[in-house]
Amino acid sequence: MPNTEQNPQEPQTTPLTARVVRIRLTKGRVAESNVTVLMLWGITLLFVAFGLIMVLSASSITSYLNGAGFLGGFQRQAMYALFGLILMVIASRIPLWFWKKWAWGFFGLGLVLQMLVFTPLGFEVGGNRNWVRITETIGLQPSEFLKLAMIVWMSAVLQFKEKLIAKPIHALIPAVIPGAVLAVATVLFGGDLGTAMVMFAIVIGVLIFAEIDWKTLGLVIAAAIAAALLFLVTSENRMRRLMGLVSNEEDYSGHDWQPLHGIWALAGGEMFGSGLGSSKAKWSWLPAADNDYIFAIIGEEFGFVGAVATMLLYVGLAYLLFKVIAMSRDRFGKGVVGGVLVWIVGQALLNIGVVVRLLPVIGVPLPLISSGGTALVATLIAMGVVLSIARDGAQYQEELRTGAVPTKGTGA
Repeated sequence: MPNTEQNPQEPQTTPLTARVVRIRLTKGRVAESNVTVLMLWGITLLFVAFGLIMVLSASSITSYLNGAGFLGGFQRQAMYALFGLILMVIASRIPLWFWKKWAWGFFGLGLVLQMLVFTPLGFEVGGNRNWVRITETIGLQPSEFLKLAMIVWMSAVLQFKEKLIAKPIHALIPAVIPGAVLAVATVLFGGDLGTAMVMFAIVIGVLIFAEIDWKTLGLVIAAAIAAALLFLVTSENRMRRLMGLVSNEEDYSGHDWQPLHGIWALAGGEMFGSGLGSSKAKWSWLPAADNDYIFAIIGEEFGFVGAVATMLLYVGLAYLLFKVIAMSRDRFGKGVVGGVLVWIVGQALLNIGVVVRLLPVIGVPLPLISSGGTALVATLIAMGVVLSIARDGAQYQEELRTGAVPTKGTGA
């Protein structure tokens, strides 16, 4: 006779009870996923609105002196913001199969656009040949779109080779060699080490979140550091910027002009700032006040509290992107969102590190806030792709709830 005696202190869980618990948990995940999508929309719009306000404040004087009126810089940035938001909405509605199918085409187009900087259409800004002239007043920075194209392409390749990437050769070829290496090299040859460093970080981010073996990651990281050091030591200008961080001698009227005035602007804001629009540094004292050094204007006008609040915005965005990664259906979604996470938040850390003089001046804007049409449009498109993955992730959680896919599966 079977033993039917039960321990009263350890009641057995029936299959029905287990099923009810699982349904409740997956319902919670579905609801949480939908909230994450809404919060992503909200924080992106908040970034854009805050960025426009700060561009209006930081660019007004320079814009007026350049003959465009006090609102010239703001109007241009607002136009790009509207265009970028429209493209973000479109990208958010595109299904994931589209990004996977056309990943090779996007990457190829990104490389072609980047190569245009070496043609008569290309021109230099701040010593970096990383721009293409569209009209007399409009320029395009192809490397911003190449960042997104590289992220989508690498993630699609790693997804396609999912069963093989446990071996380093399959994880590296062609996603890293020659693909990512070629993309970064085209930017480095134009002299833009700052953008190239961001792209190096993006490559590593995609590999990490696509769950590549740590030994393979170690090889890529070592190679990236070696390449960055090589380009650093072979440039007198970059070495001068680096040595300026550790030297006691300050070249007030030369290379240290911008870093010093950036620090002075931050210090002038004290705890609560001088008030919106009241910056003194933007009166031609601080170069790139509306671009690379807009964080200094934020600190001056909103003080330490405003500077910390801005950093917390990026922390909030990072948290939401991590949640999207957790609910993503497959390796492609995790890789794309991980790459965008490193791009936006990592570049923000670089920018802030430069402004507070923890890093040498490397010329990268503050994502979603600094002026710059190409950077803003490209970043908003990237957020649209993230939203597309988030929507698919929410649907995936619903499929798990209803049993449409195996509970332990990762999806395809």
